[in-house]
Amino acid sequence: MTRAPDLDPYRLPLPGPDTPIVLPHLAAAEHAHLNDCFNAPVWPLAALTENPSRNKASIHWDTCPAAFRGELQVVAWTMINGELRPAFLVGRGTRFRGRLGLAALAWTIVQWVHLARWLDSRGITTLAGCGTGVLHEYGMHLSEQGRSREKVRSILSAVTRLWAFDELSARPAGIGRPPWDEDGVDDYLPAATSSSGGENATEPVAAQTMGPLLVWAMRMVDDFADDILAAWAETQRLKAAAPVNRSTAAGEAALHAFLDPLITSSAPLPATARNGRVTLANYYVGGMTGASYWQIRRITQLNDLQTAVLLRPGPCPLNVPVTGRIGGIPWREALDYNEAADLMRHLGTAAFVVCSYLTGMRPGEVLGLRTGCCLDPQPDQRGKVGRHLIRGHEYKNATNDNGNHRSAGVERDVPWVAITPVVNAIRVLERMVPEGRLLFDHAAHDLHASRPGTGSLKPSSLNARIEDFIAWANTEATNRGLSDQHIPPDPCGKIGTQRFRRSLAWHIARRPNGLVALAIQYGHLRNTLVSEGYASRSRSGIHELIDIETVRAVADTVAELRDGLHAGEGISGPAARRVIKAARAPVFSGTSITARQAHRLIANEDVMIYDNPQAFVLCHYKRAQALCHRDSAKDTPSLDHCVSGCGNIVRTDHHATGLRDHADVLDKRAEHAPQPIGDRLRARAGDLRDQADAHDRTRITIQEPSA
Repeated sequence: MTRAPDLDPYRLPLPGPDTPIVLPHLAAAEHAHLNDCFNAPVWPLAALTENPSRNKASIHWDTCPAAFRGELQVVAWTMINGELRPAFLVGRGTRFRGRLGLAALAWTIVQWVHLARWLDSRGITTLAGCGTGVLHEYGMHLSEQGRSREKVRSILSAVTRLWAFDELSARPAGIGRPPWDEDGVDDYLPAATSSSGGENATEPVAAQTMGPLLVWAMRMVDDFADDILAAWAETQRLKAAAPVNRSTAAGEAALHAFLDPLITSSAPLPATARNGRVTLANYYVGGMTGASYWQIRRITQLNDLQTAVLLRPGPCPLNVPVTGRIGGIPWREALDYNEAADLMRHLGTAAFVVCSYLTGMRPGEVLGLRTGCCLDPQPDQRGKVGRHLIRGHEYKNATNDNGNHRSAGVERDVPWVAITPVVNAIRVLERMVPEGRLLFDHAAHDLHASRPGTGSLKPSSLNARIEDFIAWANTEATNRGLSDQHIPPDPCGKIGTQRFRRSLAWHIARRPNGLVALAIQYGHLRNTLVSEGYASRSRSGIHELIDIETVRAVADTVAELRDGLHAGEGISGPAARRVIKAARAPVFSGTSITARQAHRLIANEDVMIYDNPQAFVLCHYKRAQALCHRDSAKDTPSLDHCVSGCGNIVRTDHHATGLRDHADVLDKRAEHAPQPIGDRLRARAGDLRDQADAHDRTRITIQEPSA
């Protein structure tokens, strides 16, 4: 490595052919062995990250035009190992950092290669030939390609970074300064669109899909985990014992006692698949009997068992008890040697679904958890036991003292609150991986075939596992005649890992107190979700999503109310006249809801109208007169504590119809209930009809004066 002629700490020496791609002081110890040298055709960048779930990107230089390859490699190496001067960052915004994280760095180099291809197509073969005028043409070219405004901004920023690091390299190529760095970027950006993009644009999983998916995931963790873990341990024992069995008389006798009845009765033989071919399950047979490989081979040849097993392949039941139940019935007659690995894979996936959905963590945060992250709380001096807390790392916004991305993440200042189903999932995962390891350590979860590398399962792998788990659960439901527990396809496509967090916010905002109704009916969650802090809005991270979903729900309610009023529908209740006024205000029209806008709108009591379909009312929430909060004022109503006579209540014609329909349902139930219960149901039905009649007598319409 050639020493630079000056002592400028921001100007690095010129790399030589054998210079490491990532200099030793920057290489993460866990991935340092994956590093390579400067002259390698592919640059692995894994040594730059300590994030266990991060995909390990590489730069393939054969995609870059040969004329630019050497120049871009020098600049890329300088960016990988260097840092922009603090003086350069002044005035360029908080998003322009001195160092980039792995994903952003790899993406930036790819944008440089795209620029090189564009230059090459125009006959320009050096970065020195790419002056300010050429870059102006490139900027205009980007703005005309149909990309989003934010995407073009990011590409222009990457080109600016190319110029900046070229200036810092030990052998500057001489690319010109981008004109947008001097004159502003607006002239090079397409028109703004209403989409906010990112996490807020992710579609929540539909309730009819999320409910049964959560039920099956919790069923795996709570009801089947002991059986699956026992089956896997027994399978591993059999696989370990079979290859080392010696030929003994006892083993020979046990082998004949095991196989002879199956042979003479032409019963199915224990079979397995090997390289796509059905064969006798030798390891299973050897482990079960203690017979050696040669003894099994001899009886197979004497009885032509290989041909027989093709004609009548049979199961390989394990000697482990089945304790799990579905509707009071054992979920298996026996667990099978051949399904143990698949069940372990589904168990890990189910635990991820539970942890991801019922905490609101980002996928990377879940995948970064380790054993011991959720210790059992100890009683305080008064003997009171607190909640379970999950201590982990956040990665998305983790920065060091210089404001640069920190790949190892930082421990969250505020732990996540863990409700019982999440604690159960973590305890299962702690039984699946060695102590001190990641809960989703790939070495413990990749059971069918080991792969090189370190860290956790990757989100892309879990995306496929979730779809496989859904297919498995649906097969189980079909085989058991549980059509009501089938997981239907989501209208927006595959579930993935990114949608759980948004789905949780959706349910908290649109279901009173965040209860997941479809899961409750199977007896899994109950009201402990609330008492154990499920819907806590004080946690940093997901509260912004909850605010956004709350405002989106209100926007839907206001739009539906406005349409109904214009169609001649009427409303009643203490807050009816002010709701008509609020519904006329175009607050939500054409608005792309951001976290800041959501926070501002929630604080505006005049515009927030909440729907409570369970109580058949709307709530035009005013803290000063809310009866749902007797002890303290809060920004939003507690819709599960709606109190009759509250001054915030509004009822629509639609609600009145719902009251009468529900009264009819109660009357039908009363016909088949014991007399005391039937009397109460009929009394409740009469009360609902009285409320509907009161609405009819007092309803007003939008045509009437609203003052």
